[in-house]
Amino acid sequence: MSVTQFTSDARLEDHPPGGFLQRIAAILTALLLLTGSIVLGITPSAHAATAGVGYWSGNSFLGAFNPGTDGRQAYCADLDAAPPWSATSGPQTITSFDSVSRQQLAELNYVMAKYGQSSDPNMTAAVQLFVWSITSAASYNSHGMSGDDYNVTVAPASERPTILGYLAAMRQEAAVYAVTDPSLSLTLSLSDQYAGTVTVATHPSGLTGAASLTNAVFANGAATRTLGAGTHPITGTPADGVPSYQIDAAMSVDAAGFGAAIDLYTTPGEQRLINYVAGSGSGLSARTQSPVIELDFQPEITTQVSSRFVAAGDAFTDELAVSVTKGTWIHLDGTPITVTATGTLYGPFDEQPAEANAPPGGALVTGTETVALTGAGSYTSPGTIRAAESGFYTWVWQIDKHAQGGNAKYLTDSFVDRFGQVAETSIVPFQPEAVSEADQRLVVPGDVLTDTITVSSTNGAWLKKDGSFIPVILEGTAYQVPGTLPPALSVTIDPDAVPLGTVTVTADGPGVYTSPEVVTTTGGFVTWVWEVKKDMQPEWVRDYLAADWADAYGITVETTSVRWPITVTSLMREYNVHPGGRAFDVVTVSGFPANHGDFTGDGYWNADVDELTHTVYGPFATDTELTEGMDLSDAPVLAELSTPARNGVYKLGYTDADQIVPTAPGYYVLVTQFVGDDRVQPYQSSPADVLERFFVPPTNTKVPVTVITQATPEAFVGQPFDDTALVQGSNIPDGAYLVFRAYGPNEADAEPVCEVPFFTSKDVAVTQAGIYRSGPTSVDTAGNVYWIETLYDADGEILAAGDCGAPGETTVVLDQPDDLTVKTNAVATVTLGDPAHDVATVTGTVPDGAKLLFEVYRQNGDTATCTADELVFTSALISLDGPGDYRSGEVVFDRVGTYYWVESVIDAEGTVLHRGLCGAPDETTTVTAEPEKPVTPETPKPQLAVTGGGSWLPLGLAAGASLAVLGGVLLFGRRLAIARERAGYVREEDEAFHEIEELFEIKEDSQ
Repeated sequence: MSVTQFTSDARLEDHPPGGFLQRIAAILTALLLLTGSIVLGITPSAHAATAGVGYWSGNSFLGAFNPGTDGRQAYCADLDAAPPWSATSGPQTITSFDSVSRQQLAELNYVMAKYGQSSDPNMTAAVQLFVWSITSAASYNSHGMSGDDYNVTVAPASERPTILGYLAAMRQEAAVYAVTDPSLSLTLSLSDQYAGTVTVATHPSGLTGAASLTNAVFANGAATRTLGAGTHPITGTPADGVPSYQIDAAMSVDAAGFGAAIDLYTTPGEQRLINYVAGSGSGLSARTQSPVIELDFQPEITTQVSSRFVAAGDAFTDELAVSVTKGTWIHLDGTPITVTATGTLYGPFDEQPAEANAPPGGALVTGTETVALTGAGSYTSPGTIRAAESGFYTWVWQIDKHAQGGNAKYLTDSFVDRFGQVAETSIVPFQPEAVSEADQRLVVPGDVLTDTITVSSTNGAWLKKDGSFIPVILEGTAYQVPGTLPPALSVTIDPDAVPLGTVTVTADGPGVYTSPEVVTTTGGFVTWVWEVKKDMQPEWVRDYLAADWADAYGITVETTSVRWPITVTSLMREYNVHPGGRAFDVVTVSGFPANHGDFTGDGYWNADVDELTHTVYGPFATDTELTEGMDLSDAPVLAELSTPARNGVYKLGYTDADQIVPTAPGYYVLVTQFVGDDRVQPYQSSPADVLERFFVPPTNTKVPVTVITQATPEAFVGQPFDDTALVQGSNIPDGAYLVFRAYGPNEADAEPVCEVPFFTSKDVAVTQAGIYRSGPTSVDTAGNVYWIETLYDADGEILAAGDCGAPGETTVVLDQPDDLTVKTNAVATVTLGDPAHDVATVTGTVPDGAKLLFEVYRQNGDTATCTADELVFTSALISLDGPGDYRSGEVVFDRVGTYYWVESVIDAEGTVLHRGLCGAPDETTTVTAEPEKPVTPETPKPQLAVTGGGSWLPLGLAAGASLAVLGGVLLFGRRLAIARERAGYVREEDEAFHEIEELFEIKEDSQ
C-alpha cells in the first residue's frame, strides 16, 4: 500500500525495524511454518507482510508494504496500529471501510491503482501519505500541524518537497478522475444492411477495453479492437447466402482502480493493509445485439455476344457475366434462390445503333429470351432466336424485381443494362446481289457493250458504317458464248465460254449502276455474269457480306447478240451483154453460222431469216448513177431472185426460172440483200460494185476500153496488199498489158504525191475484158499508199491510166496494234475426200517464242461444243515470227458433217494468249457428200464481149465506174484471193463458173 509510519503506538522496540534478532526470528518462524506445512500437508493461507519501497527513519517507515499474498504493494490503513509482521491474509474486496465515504473509497482505489505499484520511494511515500490522510485522518492531523508536513519527516529532507508535490498532484487528480460507480455501455446503430457504428459509453470517460464483434468487423477489418469511449464504424459481415443476420458487440474494461471499493489485507491484532481492486472481478463488461437484419442483394449483368457476326438462319446467343454488386446471393435451405433475367433482342438496324439508356421509340423487337440465374458466374442465352435478315441486332438484359415472385424481397432493386452497346450487338451480314440487263441487244463486232445492274441486298437492309452505306465491289464478266446459238441458262458457266472482258462496279449502296465498256471482237452471243466475291473486297468490308454471290449464266436479258457479218462476193459472168442476151452471176456467201436457217427462236431471240434476195436494177443511162449511197427505192428493177440465207456458192441466171434478160440498153447492177436477224447483220452489196454490173450497149455500138480499179483499202505494216483492175471494152487491142505502180507511204494529211514508185508490177497481159490483179506488196512504215494502173497497147502507148490519189486507189497502212489479235478464215465447204484448211491472220505484238496451234472438233449435237471427245485434228505447233498469215496445213475429214476450227496462241512459257471461239462462222467447215450430177439444160457459153451491133456509150464510162467501186471491188478482191486458196470451195455442179475461174487462173499465171 502506501507508506507505513510507526508512531508511539507502534513502538520500535516491539518491532525493531532492521533488528537482527527480530529478523532472524521472523525467518525462523517462516521456515518453521513452511516446514510444518510440508510435513502436515497444510497450505498456508496467510503470509507475513514485509516493508517494500519507501523510507526508514529510526523505527518509522514511510512507503509500501508487501503483503506476500498476491505480489502487489499495499499500504497501511491504520496509522497508529502495530506493523503487520504476522501472518497476513487477503485481499478481500470491500465497498465500505470505517467511516470513509464512497467517494473517498473511489479516490483511494484510483490513486493506489495508478501510483501504488511504483518502484520510486518518493512515489510510494506520497501514496502512503494520501491513504493515511483519508483512513486515519484524525491521527494524521493530530500533531497541531499539517499532517502532510508532520508525517513526511520520515523521508529524507531532500526528498520531502518531491513527495509533497506528488501528494498534491494525486489529490487533485483523484478529485477529478476517481468515480464511485464506473460504467460501460454499448450501442449498435446501422445505416443500412451492412454499414453501422458501435458507440461505447464509459464512466469515467477515459476507460478503454477490448471490444469484439460477431458478424461484423471494425474499420481496420478486424473483429476485435481496443476501444475507448466514442462512436466507431463497423461493417456487417454476414455469412454468404444467409437471408438475414444479427450483429453482436461485446466489450470488457479492466476497471482496476475505479469505483468505491478497495482490497483489504488483515493481520490479526496488527495493522490493516489496503490496495486497489485488482483482477477480472473488478472489470466492466457490456454486450449488445442488433435486431434481425433482413438481407437483399443486387445482381447485375454484363454481356458479350457469342459471335459478332451471325449468319442468316443461325441462332443469336449472348454470353452473360452475372455479378453481385451488393451483398451475396441469397440461399434458402442451402439452395440459392433463382432470379429470372430477360433479354430483349432489338433489331434489325441498318447500322450500329447509338448507345443510350433505353431503346428509341418504335425500335423493332426481334425476340426475347429468359435465363434462370442461380448465382454469380457465366451463362449463355438459350439461342431460340434465329437470324432472319441482315442488320445490327443488340441485346438489352434486365432483371425485374417485381417479376421474381416470393424472391422479390431478396433483390435490392431491378436492373437493366444500356441499349446499343457494341459488345452486346451482333451483325447479320447482308447479301448484295445484282439484277442486270444488257444495254445493247444487237451489236456488231467492234461495238462496245455495257450492262445496267440494279444492286440491292436480298436478305434485308444494306448495312451502313459511320452513317454511309458499306461499299461493295461487283465484278462483271462478259463471256463469249461457245457456238452460234444463244446460251442455255445455267447456274454454272459454260467451261468453253471465253471471257471477253471483266469490269468492276463499286456500289456505294443499293441503286442502279452502268458497267464500264467491253469491246466485242467477233460475232456470236455475249452474256454477262456478275459476281460479288468477298476476297476482292477491302478487308474491313468482308465480314459484313453474307457470302459470295454470282448470277446465272445465260440469262436472256443479260445477253447481247453480236451479229455475225456476212460476206458476199460475186462475179458477173458477162460484163457486156448484147440486147436480148442473158447475164449470169455467181454469188459466194460466207459468214452465216453453219446452222443458220435451223434456229426457230426461243421466245426471246427471234428465228433466223432464211432468205437472201438478189435484185437486178436497171437500166441506167450512165454508170455515174451507180453510187455507193444511191436510193434504190424507186430504181428500175429488171429481176428479183432469192436464195437461202446460208453459206455457199449460188449461180444466178443459169435456169429458165431465174434468167436475167436485159430488156433495154444501159447499165445494170445486181444488189444482194439480207434483211438481218437476231444472229446475223443486215447486208446489202453496193450498187457501185463494178463486179456486179453489166452493160447493154445500144445496137450496133462498140464498148470502149475502160479500166476501173480498186486497191486494198487498209492493211497493217508488214501485211500484204494489192490492187485489182476491171478491164471492159469490146475492142481490146492485141498485145495490151497492164502495169500497177504503188507510191508512198505518204503522210495521211499530205497531198497525194506519185513520183517514184516503190513497187511496179510485172506486165500483166490483157487479152479480153476481165479482172486483173497487181500481185502483193507490203511496206514497213505506216502511211497512205497511192496506186496508179496504166493500160498499154503493144507499142507501149497508154490506152488508159489512173490518177494519183483517185478514189478507191489508196491503201491506208496502219501500225501494228499493241495487242495481239488473231482472225481466222477456214475453208467453208468441202466435198468429202477433199482437203480443208484454216488461215490465221496474226496482227499486233507477237511475243518471242510464241506458237500457233490449230485444232478441229466434229460437231456432236445441235450446239457447238469443242471438248476432248469431239477433237479430231491437232496441228503441229507453228512458230510465229511476227504478224502475218499462217496456214494450218491440209486436213481431209473422214465423214460428212460440221467441223469447228479453234486456233490458240501460246507463249514460250505455255500460257495461252489467245483462243478462238468454238463454232465461229469463219471457223466452220462443212463437209458434204459428193452429189450426183444432175442432168441440166445446156447453158450459154461465156460471152466476154458484146455480140451484136449498136453504138458505144461515151468514154466517160471509166471515170464513172471508178467512183462507183469504192468499197465494192475491195470486198470482191479480198474474198476472191481467199477463194483461190480454198481447194474445192465451189460446188462441182458450178461448171460454168469454173470456166471463168480457170480463165482467171490463166491470167494470174501470166502475170
